[in-house]
Amino acid sequence: MKKHTEVTIYDLAKKLNLATSTISRALNGHFSISQKTIDKVKKTATEMGYRPNNLAASLRNKKTKTIGVLLPTIAQPFLSSLISGVEITAQEAGYNVVIMQSHDSYEEELNLTQSLYSSRVSGVICCLAMETKDTEHFKIFTDNDIPLVFVDRVPKLSNTHRVMIDNYAAGYKATKHLIDQGCTKIAHITRASEFGNIYIERKKGYIDALIEHNLPVDNKLIINLKSVSYEETEAQTNKLLNLKIPPDGIFAAGDMMAISAMQCAKKRGVQMPEQLAVIGFNNDPNSRIIEPNLSTISHPAEKMGQASAEIILKSLEQSTKEDIKEIKVLNTEVIVRDSSRRK
Repeated sequence: MKKHTEVTIYDLAKKLNLATSTISRALNGHFSISQKTIDKVKKTATEMGYRPNNLAASLRNKKTKTIGVLLPTIAQPFLSSLISGVEITAQEAGYNVVIMQSHDSYEEELNLTQSLYSSRVSGVICCLAMETKDTEHFKIFTDNDIPLVFVDRVPKLSNTHRVMIDNYAAGYKATKHLIDQGCTKIAHITRASEFGNIYIERKKGYIDALIEHNLPVDNKLIINLKSVSYEETEAQTNKLLNLKIPPDGIFAAGDMMAISAMQCAKKRGVQMPEQLAVIGFNNDPNSRIIEPNLSTISHPAEKMGQASAEIILKSLEQSTKEDIKEIKVLNTEVIVRDSSRRK
């Protein structure tokens, strides 16, 4: 059996009796080559099965047309939608996307940043791992003029591009919605403060909404989960419902927490929303499936991905280094469904 050999620009040059430099320029549509020659070269390249060697080109240019995306996981609906937004925008501009998962581990994130740098990516989009407190390892990109965008989970102090939502305002909106439905004893299920400032900000919004509407802030009603497992959320929800005066509303900082709480309440025969109104956060697909449908806060994941990719592409197009970093804050909305709709 005859071994297939890769067609090179030297084969094209020999076939067309042209210089290899002319072939290279024609394949790239260079202005110095006539359209007639460009068409002829591209037609012959297609007929002979020529494929450009992007790896060799990237080694020469010291960059690939690749955007690295570093996320905690791709399993969450929010993050998979964010990836979709990045890919749509990047692919339209002729860029590939490589996705890496830190699994919320600082050590894995540290190693993956090195891997992305070694892969000569053109830019990096990152949603920080839960364990990450120090972002010094990302300096490898900024020190080498590789555009870096933090998205959703962003460091508090960093001279980098950022795309996020106003988590404080979103937490306030969610809590005010429950107040508007007549709730007076509202619990908050969230992650422990060491798991990132997005949860801290949502909790601040919850607390301020209570204070501004003359409702008490009761620490017994604030549940700080160490994990977002069904079992832990169920156990903590049972503790809330076992209180002498149980809450009549729950604001959960994520839809999966809210759904776990709702299922726990249903097992106990609690009527929703009459006895217990519940609102989540993210607008995950499951929020529309559970009965009653879950009220939630929209989290514009795909738009956040698109905005992140647009910042990378704009930075790559700039001929000079730009010291001003772009910060985009996208809007959120309360999506009212049956789990909280009393009025």
